[in-house]
Amino acid sequence: MIGRSIAIVLIAAGAAQAQEARVDETTVAACFNGAPRDAGVPSCVGDAANQCQTQPGGSSTIGVVACVQAETAAWDAILNREYKATRAQVDQFDTGQPPVSEALLTAQRAWIAFRDAECSLAYERNRGGTIRSVAAASCLMRMTAQRALELRDMRGGL
Repeated sequence: MIGRSIAIVLIAAGAAQAQEARVDETTVAACFNGAPRDAGVPSCVGDAANQCQTQPGGSSTIGVVACVQAETAAWDAILNREYKATRAQVDQFDTGQPPVSEALLTAQRAWIAFRDAECSLAYERNRGGTIRSVAAASCLMRMTAQRALELRDMRGGL
């Protein structure tokens, strides 16, 4: 669910090493599973990318972006799973009116637009430096992780 405009920029920046960058998805899963409810973004977000950066080439700007993108992909898979589970749960409350899942879909689309705009801002704020790609990639990772957790927590309140 990564936005096209930001993804294109990040793909171009990390294309050389994107295939080599790998994160330990169990690190991401442990972060997700261990995160307390309604606590915001846990400090473990980014741990898998940091581990990835110790691999050869991982400490260059391109390597850092590729590692962050790899962790973002793991969070995106969790986000998609959590979205589907939340949508399935809210559909149980269909009362003959428009399903709650339609409101969730609208909210999710609005969140994607917000995330893309926010991370584009992070990219632009760092104009003129190579850190801009790292800033945008990190923004996408943090926001994706946070939304995955929000969707999980949403089910607890239904």
